[in-house]
Amino acid sequence: MKKAQSDTLGFVPQKDIVYNKLLPYADRLDDESSEILSRIKGNLGRAVQLREIWPGVLFWTRKLSTYMRLYGRKFSKEDHVLFIKLLYELVTIPELEISMMQGLARLLINLLKKKELLSREDLELPWRPLYELHDRILFSKTEHLGLNWFPNSVESVLKTLVKNCRPYFSESATQEMLEEWRPLLCPFDVTMQRAISYFELFLPTTLPPMLHDKGFKLWFDELINLWVSVQNLPSWEIHLVNLFARLANDNIGYIDWDPYIPKIFTRILRSLNLPVGTSQMMVPRYVTNAYDISHVVLWVSSLLGGPSRQTQAQLSGLFNSITSFFHPSNHGRWLMKLMKLLQRLPASVVRRLHRERYRKPSWLTPIPDTHKLTEEDITEFVQSMMQPVLLAMFSKTGSLDAAQALQNLALMRPELVIPPVLEKTYPALETLTEPHQLTATLSCMIGVARSLVSGGQRFPEGPTHMLPLLMRALPGVDPNDFSKCMITFQFIATFVTLVPLVDCSSALHERTDLTEVEREMCSASAEFEDFVLQFMDRCFALIDSSTLEQTREETETEKMTHLESLVELGLSSTFSTILTQCSLDIFKVALEKVFNFATTNIFETRVAGRMVADICRAAAKCHPAESLKVFVPHCCNAINQIAVNEEVLNEEELDKEFLWNLQLLSEVTRVDGDKLIPYRSDLVQILQLTLHLKCKQGYILACNLLHHILRSTALIYPTEYCSVPGGFHQPVCDYLPIKDWGRPGDLWNLDIRWHVPSVEEISLAFYLLDLLLQPELQRLQRFSKGEQEMSRDDVLQSLTIVQHCLLGAGSLMAPLKGEPIPNLVHSLVNLDETTLYTGMDYDKSRENYRDAICNVMKELLHYILEHSEDDTKSLFSIIKIISDLLHFKGSHKHEFDSRWKSFNLVKKSMENRLHGKKQHIRALLIDRVMLQHELRKLTVEGCQYRTTHQELMKDLLRLSTSTYSQIRSRAQSVLFTALGTYNFCCRDLIPHVLEFLNPDNSRVTQQQFKGALYCLLGNHSGVCLANLHDWECIALTWPGIVRSGLSSAMSLEKPSIVRLFDDLADKIHRQYETIGIDFSIPEECCAVAKLLMTTGSPFPNESVPSEEESEEGLKRQKLKNSEAVEKYKDLIGDLIDCLSNRNLPWKFEHISIGFLSLLLRDDHQLPPAAVTFFVKSLNHDSLYVRKVAISAVAGIMKQIKRPHKKVPVSPKEMSKYCETVEFGRIAAGDRPDNQWLQYNSSNLPRKQEEWEQCVFVEKTHWGYYCWPRKMLIYAPVEEQPTQNLSREEMTERELIIFDHFTDPVFINQFIEFLSLEDRKGKDKFSPRRFCLFKGLFRNFGDAFLPVLQPHMERLVSDSHESKQRCVAEIISGLIRGCKHWSFSKVESLWELLCPLLRTALSNITIETYADWGTCIATACESRDPRKLHRLFEMLMESPVNGEGGSFVDACRLYVLQGGLAQQEWRVPELLHRLLQYLEPKLTQVYKNVRERIGSVLTYIFMIDVNLPFTQPTSSPRISDFTKRILLKLKPLTEGDEEIQNHVIEENEVEEQDERTQAIKLLKTVLKWLIASAGRSFTTAVPEQLQLLPLLFKIAPVENDDSYDELKRDAKTCLSLMSQGLLYTDQIPLVLSVLKEIAGSSSWHARYTVLTYLQIMVFYNLFTFMSDQKAVKDVRVLVIELLEDEQLEVREMAATTLSGFLQCNFLSMDAPMQAHFEALCKTRLPKKKKRELSLVVDTIPSADLVRRHAGVLGLSACILSSPYDVPTWMPQLLMDLSAHLNDTQPIEMTVKKTLSNFRRTHHDNWQQHKQQFTDDQLLVLTDLLVSPCYYA
Repeated sequence: MKKAQSDTLGFVPQKDIVYNKLLPYADRLDDESSEILSRIKGNLGRAVQLREIWPGVLFWTRKLSTYMRLYGRKFSKEDHVLFIKLLYELVTIPELEISMMQGLARLLINLLKKKELLSREDLELPWRPLYELHDRILFSKTEHLGLNWFPNSVESVLKTLVKNCRPYFSESATQEMLEEWRPLLCPFDVTMQRAISYFELFLPTTLPPMLHDKGFKLWFDELINLWVSVQNLPSWEIHLVNLFARLANDNIGYIDWDPYIPKIFTRILRSLNLPVGTSQMMVPRYVTNAYDISHVVLWVSSLLGGPSRQTQAQLSGLFNSITSFFHPSNHGRWLMKLMKLLQRLPASVVRRLHRERYRKPSWLTPIPDTHKLTEEDITEFVQSMMQPVLLAMFSKTGSLDAAQALQNLALMRPELVIPPVLEKTYPALETLTEPHQLTATLSCMIGVARSLVSGGQRFPEGPTHMLPLLMRALPGVDPNDFSKCMITFQFIATFVTLVPLVDCSSALHERTDLTEVEREMCSASAEFEDFVLQFMDRCFALIDSSTLEQTREETETEKMTHLESLVELGLSSTFSTILTQCSLDIFKVALEKVFNFATTNIFETRVAGRMVADICRAAAKCHPAESLKVFVPHCCNAINQIAVNEEVLNEEELDKEFLWNLQLLSEVTRVDGDKLIPYRSDLVQILQLTLHLKCKQGYILACNLLHHILRSTALIYPTEYCSVPGGFHQPVCDYLPIKDWGRPGDLWNLDIRWHVPSVEEISLAFYLLDLLLQPELQRLQRFSKGEQEMSRDDVLQSLTIVQHCLLGAGSLMAPLKGEPIPNLVHSLVNLDETTLYTGMDYDKSRENYRDAICNVMKELLHYILEHSEDDTKSLFSIIKIISDLLHFKGSHKHEFDSRWKSFNLVKKSMENRLHGKKQHIRALLIDRVMLQHELRKLTVEGCQYRTTHQELMKDLLRLSTSTYSQIRSRAQSVLFTALGTYNFCCRDLIPHVLEFLNPDNSRVTQQQFKGALYCLLGNHSGVCLANLHDWECIALTWPGIVRSGLSSAMSLEKPSIVRLFDDLADKIHRQYETIGIDFSIPEECCAVAKLLMTTGSPFPNESVPSEEESEEGLKRQKLKNSEAVEKYKDLIGDLIDCLSNRNLPWKFEHISIGFLSLLLRDDHQLPPAAVTFFVKSLNHDSLYVRKVAISAVAGIMKQIKRPHKKVPVSPKEMSKYCETVEFGRIAAGDRPDNQWLQYNSSNLPRKQEEWEQCVFVEKTHWGYYCWPRKMLIYAPVEEQPTQNLSREEMTERELIIFDHFTDPVFINQFIEFLSLEDRKGKDKFSPRRFCLFKGLFRNFGDAFLPVLQPHMERLVSDSHESKQRCVAEIISGLIRGCKHWSFSKVESLWELLCPLLRTALSNITIETYADWGTCIATACESRDPRKLHRLFEMLMESPVNGEGGSFVDACRLYVLQGGLAQQEWRVPELLHRLLQYLEPKLTQVYKNVRERIGSVLTYIFMIDVNLPFTQPTSSPRISDFTKRILLKLKPLTEGDEEIQNHVIEENEVEEQDERTQAIKLLKTVLKWLIASAGRSFTTAVPEQLQLLPLLFKIAPVENDDSYDELKRDAKTCLSLMSQGLLYTDQIPLVLSVLKEIAGSSSWHARYTVLTYLQIMVFYNLFTFMSDQKAVKDVRVLVIELLEDEQLEVREMAATTLSGFLQCNFLSMDAPMQAHFEALCKTRLPKKKKRELSLVVDTIPSADLVRRHAGVLGLSACILSSPYDVPTWMPQLLMDLSAHLNDTQPIEMTVKKTLSNFRRTHHDNWQQHKQQFTDDQLLVLTDLLVSPCYYA
């Protein structure tokens, strides 16, 4: 096939859409596509060479994407590569407007999508331009200042683009990327997130194996070690996981993951955030930064298989441990994640299997045979998932996830998957009381339908279940339960689609070659007829119960309700499926039954009538000849008999029987057109009779009949959708239908029966038009000329007939003619439309009715608008007709969209993802071909805008601005569709719309005004006229909107108008994207474009541009760029003009200022007039205006900033002693060669020359991990732009700002406004104002300080929050803005600031401390600490000195912490000083200071991380600190008495004893441990372990909030520590500490050991399980504690044991069972006489304890499987029941266990019963029935 095609095409297509070859006019498509492709190549190439990005390039790239939608990738490989290269060059043009870039990027993604088509040899793309693009947009330096407006979707488009370019990066790319981004890897800095997300996005992982050492081997060890050692889920860990998942998936079999597998699974389990243990504190970060399930699934499915098969064992462990969470009784926010995991994992494994076994080999590395999944692997995988999936079927979130999981599992192992589902389905079909169970099981059955029906070697008995299931599903067609009804329809339709309903029982006698199962199927198939008839009876009952009379009162609506229309849809589609799949014999019986039902009853036409008519239509569609033979004569006779009576035709209310027969006739004619030809005279006669009935309902049904007859004859469509080509009508001896159960359609032999209109049919259609449409048009024409009177009803009736003719025969009418409208846009390339052939040759000799209707409608519309504008019904009809005249060629867009959607849904529910290769069922494939045909009919992009269109659009605009709102809104939606269809027509229309808003136009009514505004606003999906991305358009619309404020029709009293303006402004702000002013195309693009025009076939007809043309193009490009700048300036001038009008209402002033703020850009400075305007607006009365102005002026500051020169330095020379680490080995952290960057108080730049020689590095991450190749720092002062310019040296814009800000009056007012409060209690430090001040001081040096200084001094001493906030914003701006000031200026600045800050910090209040913290943190961000030494020294003076009370101390610490945290690793000396200073103060009495100190300690030790390749830090270390702390806590650890909280007494002066001091110290230490739980990167486990015994001593057991702070904190601390992630080598350490504590004398401590253990083991499950010794130790520990003397500890141990058994951490093996049974048999001492036992000793005897331990052990085993009954369970229950009468506490335990067993097993007791013998059941029933009261 390929060969033949390449001969006709002249090239081998890359991959075209196969469905095109099945269209009835397929032979014409090759020529058509070649013609279109050559035009695209020619014109696109020309446009690029002539440098015409708009309209040329954009027009033709859009054509290319349409081409790909229609033909797929139907071009040669050379062309494919050239298209990609050209688009890559275009996308990466640096100045390109972002919205254009996005459009081109989407096309490029589409070209790159199928990566198997182009190998790395064919194509190589550079990575750096993409990185620069990405960086420029996603990390834009100017976006936050409002100088760039990017579309919202730009991020996802860029990411997808990189993802698709990744396979083609060069082999050296990996190394270059690592060099580029490694220097950013500083874990304390935001750059870490940036670097890791770049790695995730860019690193190529599909290199061939021989290049692996240039690929992932360069970074794998480094990054995986980083991941393994980081413990507290920082936000960048997700990116690492995503990267590893992709790496694993692309290189299955080339990486040894075994050492990491337990760690991977432990982290996956942690990431699910499941609740464990009793009182659980969650670290909030764990929830927000959890892994992305889709990547986890990809990773796991890529690790499966391989020689070691370790992954499957861990995966089974994972599912065993979380299975019970899937039980429907459990619910929580974690459930969605679990369901997603369940749904995606099987799909991912199926995808991998498909890739290993069925996918066509391509250049991508194949999976080595050693690592392919074996049959055994698959079986184990399916088994491990079955239990959770079966539980999830009934989940609260619905059964969809489980159904999809089952669908994929059944593809791999039907024999394991389907039987258990059937076991659940059969009982569910029998039960009447649990409808939820029924819907859940049926939706799962639908998922596995195809695997069930097709049987196959694995599950041959599958098909035998088919009939029993169908028969039992029938009662589900239930009029009283809507959802049950719908799922039953879906279930029946799904199964029937897969199976031919043919009775093959005769084959039992005629054929001898049948297997046992086939014989069974044959005999069962005799029941098919029965099934069909029973189903019909059910449906008829359903219809009878939903007639209008039954379901509604008289007064209610007559339309169908939403639910009814869904049932109607379900009913008719299921019915037509059944009839399509029947044999002819069954069909005839069914037809007779339907016919009798339809003709012996009379239905009302709204609800039941529609349902019955649908059923009849379904029958007629399947076998038109047989059905029409019975229906048409019957209906025609009935109608004629009633119509014999003349009066009938003029009655308002018609006879029901008449209407019903007409309705029936109109539906059964929706069949294959040539079958209607025999009945033409009957039908025409009925039409003539009924089209002019008086009764509206009657003539509408007649119009439907006309519409359907025309449609059937005029359209192209398939006439049958059987599951086997040719139907099932051969005799059984030649053809056995049961062989075709579940068979997929064969794409190459689909054998579609098309209906293509014959000559006869077309002449019938035109005959009907001449006969029925022509007279209506003539009447309407006479009416609109005023020559004939018609009532409104008559006009409406005529219009209805016209409309239905247009709908029926639209495909026969040629499109509207007309001259193209010239000069809308100027272009050097051809912008013609492409016409697609859709199987219709228009007959030129006949009248073109489309033109005729169009002319009549224009006249009629004008007449009605003149004479009777309130005839809204006729106007609605006219609007509908205009819409169809413009767009309708036989199908509607919205119908197509919903069909496409439902096609995709059905495809998903029934596809076979394992084999792929389009193995869908035949009906689906036919549907897809039909959709392809419709797609071609609806493709109307780039239509030429002609005069007829123009006239109709003007009419629509007139209707859109008419008097009645409903007419306006309908006309508007048609108008918006039209605007999106025709090229450049918006430009033509905008002036007409704006005319209504023009204030000089005094004739405008309010309705017209509103209509025009709606036209500008547009609808949510279409074009928005007010905001087209083009200078010419917005230069008209924006000022037009603002000026409309002066119009006489505008009134702000009307809320609807106010809302409209709000919506308009809002929409413009939301949708505006910066419009480009530089449209240049660089040389490189032109070279590629030239190649495109000169190589490959098809060869373009257009010539390569000559020298002159290229010159002209360059000139035009220059002109276009300068014009754009002019238009930009004009628009701003225009808006400012509007603002100068005093009469403009305030609303419009705000709108205008909003527009102006959108026009700031980073590549062109704002015109001076606008600068003046914004600066003046800083003191405007309106708060909104001031806010906009502040942002704008901050942006202007950025625009007029003078660039500072940078020079490269070599970091190696900077470090004085050159013992640098040799290149290649990574050493991060504090090294000799980065010491010069750190703060060193003995070496601070305190003098002028020191300052000038000091090399300042502002960014904190440089030098931590490694040095960049080329490091830039600022050049010395003399090379930088001069500071403090004189007025002569300033530019115009600088002068404006300078004059205003040196004017004391202006500043007074400005500061006055800034220190007002906006919303009380809600205000925060404002980054916008900070940016404004930073810009002022950066651009103008200290010029404004003299004016501002008095204000700052005044504000600092005022304690109002708004005043303090204002001065904080100024100060942070000052400190950041003085980056380039000279030494002397900086010195004098600090002289001024230090006293100010001291005052501020002493006046700090609860409202302002956060603002001061933000102020200092902002000031220190990205600044060299040596520059800010004055600030740090001042803050370090004495933060906690008690002056001003505890609160001020806490606030000062907070502010200091903000500053130091920004400096990260560069201030070790300050951190040491601070720690030294704080250590004696750790025994603080005040809670708020303690909490603050805890937080500060976290930041002090933050730098002490345990990451790979990291040198020991020179900042403070946790281990030294812990040693010192433990010494001071000695008095607590040694003593045994209880530790009481210390409470301050009044006037307590004398020195407290060591013990009290220690308690106070401990409280602070706890605050530190809690604060660092979620923040640090690694946990200092060995250090924390030394504190554990102490915490266990304090932590309370009960959940009681009345405990004091000390105990509550200890408990929280233990909870957080137990959730920590442990390294393998830390586990023995923890266990030994726990063991030691388990021997302690306090039972509270022993009890808490157990709760700690539960959480710790679950959160590190697989790390523990991979260490046998650890498992044994835990087991011993728990079993020892089962025999504890304290009852609570024993019970907790039992609970813990049960949990460990449940998550399969421990297993119930024989020795354990024997151990417990032995303990149970411990003899208790004989009781003395009863009386003595009253004074019984409270300490239980050792024997009792041991006996209780045995019982508890058994009870733990029983409770460990709450949802099933394992084989060992019955015996244990018997053992347990023997102890029911033991002494307490044993009796209590037994009772509790039994009641719990009863509670959890009650739901499925019927199934569980089978595990017990009869004797056991007797005993059990006795036990479980509650004992009587007086026993």
